[in-house]
Amino acid sequence: MSEHPQAADGRRVSNFELLFDLVFVFAFTQVTGVMLAGHSAASVLQALVALALVWGSWTSYAWLANHLRSDGGVLRGGLTVAMILMFVLALAIPGAFHPVGGDPTSAIVLVVCFVLVRLVHNVIYVLRVGDDRALRRQVLITNGISIPVTLAILLLGALLGGEWQPWIWLAAAITDAAIVAVTSIGGAWRVHSPAHWAERFGLVVMLALGESVVSIGVGVASEPLHAQVIVGAVLSVAGAITLWWLYFHRIFAGAEHALAARGGVERADDATVGYTYLHFAVVAGIILTATGIETTMHKISSFEPLGWFGAAALVGGVSLYQASTVFFWRRMTRTWLVVRLAVSTALLPGIVVAALIPPLAALGIAVLLGVTLNLVERRVWPRRDVEPA
Repeated sequence: MSEHPQAADGRRVSNFELLFDLVFVFAFTQVTGVMLAGHSAASVLQALVALALVWGSWTSYAWLANHLRSDGGVLRGGLTVAMILMFVLALAIPGAFHPVGGDPTSAIVLVVCFVLVRLVHNVIYVLRVGDDRALRRQVLITNGISIPVTLAILLLGALLGGEWQPWIWLAAAITDAAIVAVTSIGGAWRVHSPAHWAERFGLVVMLALGESVVSIGVGVASEPLHAQVIVGAVLSVAGAITLWWLYFHRIFAGAEHALAARGGVERADDATVGYTYLHFAVVAGIILTATGIETTMHKISSFEPLGWFGAAALVGGVSLYQASTVFFWRRMTRTWLVVRLAVSTALLPGIVVAALIPPLAALGIAVLLGVTLNLVERRVWPRRDVEPA
């Protein structure tokens, strides 16, 4: 079957792409583990930096798969190589941040895998764009600038280690994202199938939500199954469903319709900002929430205060998730979700409250607020808003 992008706009995600994405579930688990291992702001920074590098790799292949069919030999071969490299990269995440004078092996492995994944992506794109010279030039300019610069900064951080390493790697991730944005906005990138594009990002959101569900079980795996554990598990699953509802009930379909209604450069720019960039915040919010859930479930039998780390991860993660969906919707439909933005903002001072109350109470309040938001939005958000503005 042809690998060139003569696909109809209704093309959907293939099974092989789903298999490719499962590697990133493991990466999300590793990122959550880094947060939990440190239980500090420093560990959260390290985890989010690692997530940014993972996310940059995944989104590059989302663009590639939208351009080429994954049931063709070249792309399937490239995805296979990238899967293996990403799995090794994920294995390196827990040991990637090392003290000064420590062993930099994991950090260097992560950097090498990250660069190789990007190079494989670049080679496939250049080889398979056919006679689309503008797109070939776009790929060469964007990756030709971003990959060497990002590699140099990442290697510097990997070799130095210590407390500066996550900040140096954060600078690398920001620099990479900035170069891609500057060279891409208004450029020659193509989104051939809005349906495939929206579904691909929706599925990675679903996979991240799956990580939050796994965190529920991990948090109480060694706990006796008494009433507080059962109530906490029920609340946690209800919270995961609430997060699902906030994205998939209206936003998912509405954003896809808005993207399909646009074409050319405008469609590609909205895909870049709304999906490539703003969805990083969506996924980061879910992973922070998963970390908060696991921390809360570890303490669910206690009547002691939840504490600052668990409260910041749980409530702050939900706030980030809600706010990022607001800005995503704004980019795609040019309208605001005022109620949701107000709730996400109001949640931030709620971190203080959650830190000072028992874990079960904090979890219950967070879920209650999420359910209430969904119910309010059903009344104030008419169904016609699913259609693009």
